[in-house]
Amino acid sequence: MDGDELKDTDTTRIGKLASRVFLRIEVFAYLVLGLLLALTALLGVGSAAVSLWQDVQDHVTATSLVLTVDRLLFVLMVVEILHTVRVSFRSGTLVCEPFLIVGLIASIRRVLVITLESSQVNQPGKWAPETQALFNSTMLELAVLGSLILIMVVSICLLRYSVRAAPRKHQDNSASAVGMQATARLPEQATGPSGD
Repeated sequence: MDGDELKDTDTTRIGKLASRVFLRIEVFAYLVLGLLLALTALLGVGSAAVSLWQDVQDHVTATSLVLTVDRLLFVLMVVEILHTVRVSFRSGTLVCEPFLIVGLIASIRRVLVITLESSQVNQPGKWAPETQALFNSTMLELAVLGSLILIMVVSICLLRYSVRAAPRKHQDNSASAVGMQATARLPEQATGPSGD
């Protein structure tokens, strides 16, 4: 028996040591990832600001504005991913909503780029038989992206609703459990000292 107990305590020690080591590696990875994402966000904002300033000096065109908005949406995606890393680091769990928001921003970004590209194709003098196939494929991609955006928005709304409904449901269950306990005690009280 002593050999089995010794083996169990060794296994427990190894498990605890491995858990501590992996936790430290995870914290270090989150820290490095967060720093790299923060640096990427700062560089993205700087790049978008420089691009916008140059566009203002060179008379702004629709193409340059869309590209600047595209860069800013990229920065917004990076910041949202950074937020996800921070929340995951603090709570120790992975939350779905920030990933849906990143997907939503990425889809909107792609819609803007497709809209810009298709507006360039539709200009007079640029229409050719090859552009018809490109135009059809971009319209199909826009339809798929539109559906994807709708699905992600509905998913985000459902997640938020379920988070709000969960505490109410818990409170309702607690209140009914307390009510059931109170009614269960009533007959005991009636047959208590005065009933003897």
